[in-house]
Amino acid sequence: MSSNVGKGDRSIGPVIGYTDADLGALCQILADFEDAEVRAAREEVARVRVLARAGQLARKQAAGQTAKVRAHDMALRSIALELGAASRVSDRSMQRQINDAVQLVEDYPALLEARETGAITRQHVTLVVEAGAPLPPEVRAEFDRLATERCLTDSANRVRASVMILAERMHPRTPQERHQEAREGRAVRIRPLSDGMSEVCAPVPTVIAVGIDDRLTQMAHAVIDSRPSPGAPEKGTDVQGNVFTGDTRTMDQIRADLFAQLLLAGSPVVDPAAGDGPGPLGAIRAKVQVVIPALALAGTDTIETAGPADLIGHSPIAPGTARELAAGATWWERLVTHPVTGTVLAADGYARPASLDRWLRARDQHCRTLGCRTPAIRCEVDHNDDYAKGGKTDHSNLCHFCQRHHSMKQFTAWQVQQLDGGILQFTSPTGRIYIDHPPPVSVHFTPEEPTSSQSDPAPF
Repeated sequence: MSSNVGKGDRSIGPVIGYTDADLGALCQILADFEDAEVRAAREEVARVRVLARAGQLARKQAAGQTAKVRAHDMALRSIALELGAASRVSDRSMQRQINDAVQLVEDYPALLEARETGAITRQHVTLVVEAGAPLPPEVRAEFDRLATERCLTDSANRVRASVMILAERMHPRTPQERHQEAREGRAVRIRPLSDGMSEVCAPVPTVIAVGIDDRLTQMAHAVIDSRPSPGAPEKGTDVQGNVFTGDTRTMDQIRADLFAQLLLAGSPVVDPAAGDGPGPLGAIRAKVQVVIPALALAGTDTIETAGPADLIGHSPIAPGTARELAAGATWWERLVTHPVTGTVLAADGYARPASLDRWLRARDQHCRTLGCRTPAIRCEVDHNDDYAKGGKTDHSNLCHFCQRHHSMKQFTAWQVQQLDGGILQFTSPTGRIYIDHPPPVSVHFTPEEPTSSQSDPAPF
């Protein structure tokens, strides 16, 4: 016997119906889904409360310290590294999670309770926290209550406007005042993507962003409008400065190329380093650290023989891009690596750095702290055993730490000991031991498995 569920007006086309068995299965799926959602919400909130305790512990450790802000930051970094190492997450990411958890627990108790019961979704939580970020602490409690009430009524997408308007109305300062303050947070960030690409992100005043967008569009239209008539040879210049014929780039591609060219080749309108006009800022060039296989440098860049080059701290890049970088490099180094493992065996250079620095850069490649990928060229060289206490200035007692982790080693209870072969042993404040091995150079040969004809004869 079939159920009538799903059997509507056939005039609009075939409608999928449910048998009694299908309907029963769906009801069970729905019940199981709701149960799973509630359990997930409870577990999510439980994790938030645990991370908040970690942040509160850091605050307690810093209490009474002279440099309270720095002490709290160092205590938080230490705890974040401990939790991050245990869960294979970078300490920076864990520190952000801890800060977010403390904010949720202390500033949004009603929101967190609603999430714990499954009454609202994670999207609701994100919406309210983002909308409430500009609000001062004295109005957060009231905003938490009112915004949570709105979230109980509908989906996050549908209550977004209401919550945003609520936050705007509750803010005691004018939009102009807040804008002036928000401008202080402008910055440029790079987010690595796949296939040798990255995304450039820069929070800037909206009017500036719109102006950038409009200028790029106008310039792109000018490029397209200047193309010759059909049948005539077209010329273009891609993002790496290569001039070519047959310019068939899209509007988006042209805009991206112009964006990169203006930033890399243009000069500031006013250079504060030189007074009122163009100056040395226009001559500044970027520095990157790239490992290039010899065969790729020579142009034999098949996957089997060379593979991609490695942009240290970011992602692999195409051999062709690596050759262009090498062609314009002011100095470079040659590494001798193990043909199978990629371990650095020796380093020499045609460069200005001291031989020891070259060797350490070749071995470490990046910051040696657990989970950190800051390139070695952006790091500081650390004496694992303090030089003031007799530590040697030798490759067996030196390694690269970024400024963040170098200072953390100095001001927290984390201990670092270098073992044979450049292996670092980290001891956390709780006594847990974590090991970091020198990274192999990603560019090396992979041996083929020997065939039966290639194998040595049996000894008997």
